[in-house]
Amino acid sequence: MEVLWLDQEEVKSVVDMHSDMVVVESAFRQHGLGKVQMPPKSYLYYTAYNGDLRTMPAYLEEEDITGVKIVNVHPGNPMRGLPTVMALIILISPETGAPVAIMDGTYLTDIRTGAAGGTAAKYLARKDSKVIGLVGAGNQARTQLEALLEVFEPELVRITSRTRESCEKFIEEMKDLSPCEIRYEDSVQKVCDCDILVTTTPTRKPIVKADWIKAGTHINAIGADAVGKEELDPELLIRSKIIVDDMVQALHSGEVNVPLSKHYISENDIHAQLGEVIAGKKPGRTSEDEITIFDSTGLAIQDVATAHMVYERAVKEGLGREVRMF
Repeated sequence: MEVLWLDQEEVKSVVDMHSDMVVVESAFRQHGLGKVQMPPKSYLYYTAYNGDLRTMPAYLEEEDITGVKIVNVHPGNPMRGLPTVMALIILISPETGAPVAIMDGTYLTDIRTGAAGGTAAKYLARKDSKVIGLVGAGNQARTQLEALLEVFEPELVRITSRTRESCEKFIEEMKDLSPCEIRYEDSVQKVCDCDILVTTTPTRKPIVKADWIKAGTHINAIGADAVGKEELDPELLIRSKIIVDDMVQALHSGEVNVPLSKHYISENDIHAQLGEVIAGKKPGRTSEDEITIFDSTGLAIQDVATAHMVYERAVKEGLGREVRMF
């Protein structure tokens, strides 16, 4: 038996943000309709190395595609010359359980997370949003902005990060993609003067204060993806409409996990899962003044849907190499 192996460059060559937003939105819709099997991601914690490892299986029943992602998060890796996040995705045959393809999931994780943020903003942000704010200047900031540019026509992008150098690098790399000015700001508060705010940091202490956020803002909270992480002032969650990607995962490791554990909010304060909004089962934004928050933990359905698209395109183009298993 042989399995198709695809490296990162091959994955990159066949995936684009526009196409991925289509498959990710479809995956969320199936999730909202209850047509997926997806246990919450499981974690191993390597406290001595400030890292963790996660396994993420999913089965999209409507499309009959299944697989699992294995992914790490090690914030100290850049000092070793390695990415903070590295991932491997295995596509499986639902019929036989045999592996069909093994591919790099590092870039795929970045683009599918961006696609989820763009899709959330499509349904939750004001249609006339003109200013985007980015807190964080890493890979996730890049794909989040790329996805938002698929949906909106901003006039200004504000960005801040731990260092001005990282922001200037981001601005240089993104100048050909963004049709508008990308401006460095020296504080998170200045970046919060926006219509759509995206936070992509690994912080465990809130960095966005409630009184910095104006009425009508939409927030993509991307950074909190493990127990104890939070980027937003709990007071902000209290006065916002909260939409999570998956209820079970969010309660455990999303932006809401710390405010829930400290009883600032309850599970009843969570309005919906994104898939329920996309499927029309629950409303999204209902006024121009309400603040909406998308709590993104990252779902295995996003990975499997994207990986399946990559696999089909790679086969069509004759990419990859067959590896004998047995």
